Amino acid sequence: MFSAMLKQLLHNTGFRLACWYSAIFISSSILLFILVYFPLRSAIIENDRDMIQAKLKEYALQYQESGFKWMLNEIRMEQGHNAEHGFLVRLTDSDGMVLSQAVPVSWRDFDRTAIPAPGAADGEIHWHSLRYNNNRDELEIASIRLADHHLLQVGKGAEEMERLLAHFRDIFTGIMLPVILIGFAGGFFLSYRALRPIRDLIRTVRSIDTGRMDARVPSRQTGDELDELIHLFNDMLAKIETLLTGMRAALDNVAHDLRTPLTRMRAAIETTLQDPERNAESLREALMDCAEDSERLVTMVNTLMDISEAETGVMQLHPVRFDVAAFLHEVADLYQYVAEEKEVVITVVAPAGLEAAGDINRIRQVVANLLDNAVKYTPTGGTVCMRADALDHEIIIRVEDTGVGIAAQDLPRIFDRLFRGDQSRSQRGLGLGLSLVKAVMQAHKGRVGVENLPDRGTRFTIAWPLSTPDAA
Repeated sequence: MFSAMLKQLLHNTGFRLACWYSAIFISSSILLFILVYFPLRSAIIENDRDMIQAKLKEYALQYQESGFKWMLNEIRMEQGHNAEHGFLVRLTDSDGMVLSQAVPVSWRDFDRTAIPAPGAADGEIHWHSLRYNNNRDELEIASIRLADHHLLQVGKGAEEMERLLAHFRDIFTGIMLPVILIGFAGGFFLSYRALRPIRDLIRTVRSIDTGRMDARVPSRQTGDELDELIHLFNDMLAKIETLLTGMRAALDNVAHDLRTPLTRMRAAIETTLQDPERNAESLREALMDCAEDSERLVTMVNTLMDISEAETGVMQLHPVRFDVAAFLHEVADLYQYVAEEKEVVITVVAPAGLEAAGDINRIRQVVANLLDNAVKYTPTGGTVCMRADALDHEIIIRVEDTGVGIAAQDLPRIFDRLFRGDQSRSQRGLGLGLSLVKAVMQAHKGRVGVENLPDRGTRFTIAWPLSTPDAA
């Protein structure tokens, strides 16, 4: 039981994050102690050396100025003072006989014969470090050989330094327990605050699992990476909710649009089968009706697949370079017969030599859909104009008509799948043409727009980059 709880605790991100926070905080405190302790120790040692050297030079200077006797008298006079302040002052002759010596009380058992002595009287200061008291204490000694071969030695033990450093260590040890407690408390507090957006995210995901698609992660407007993640996650949820809503609506519309041709096909088949006087001609007409309805179904399914591929970025494009004017004339010729029946005039305005790059078959689908709608909703005697131009490294094609226009409330939705405005319901169609136009333009890294003309009619505009690196 305990091992399972411990394992679960170790796998808890908040606990591990708190441990990391605490470890960093405590390690920083220890590092701070090290950074202070060793420079402090070095400074104390350096200060002791300066004191030893100053005292040694003081006696040496007195020797040079006043002679040996005056220096010896001075050393003897200061024996008590030096011993009290922890200084070893020792003067010997050339044979090593001690002439004067001040030894602190704590050094009484120190082996004075272990102090090395420089040989030549070179006037240089020689330093030696000796251990005593079972190697627990250290003695720093400076020696100088005078001109008459007398040996002057000044030393100072590390007792004062050790007391100061021990006091410093005791203080640090005393504050480490609160530091550790503060480190752990601060670590858990910081991890709790840092992971709060993650907990909100988990709660939101669990709410979505229960069917609440309107659930969103609360944002604290901190502007950090987690806040940005929350905004992106909420945007993703909004898009998913929109897609699901659109998918439900699309499925309803598809079911409705599929039901009509399927019902017609079934009625035609049943009527033909129940006709006792059916002949080859009636069977042929029934089959032709079924073929027409099945073609309508195939067209709807293929168009939906094309839109889905384009929106998901998997539509395969085969870009080539083509002449825009010749291309528009070609598309216009396809609808010339239908336009003449309605007495609608189709015109093309495009500069000669203007070239574009793109999948010509997909672009033909786009322009054909726009031209088909323009002819369909333009009354008798009207005009449809296709204009092409190049502007700001884009190829722009506009399809303008003098038709009935589009209701203002329908303009934002005309590119939605299976949407058909009130004015278009009288015309036969699937409601997928403009959705395909938008999807193909997105696949070409382009855009599509629509607007009602001031006088009468509608203008559709498509634009995409003038050239692509993949175009041949």
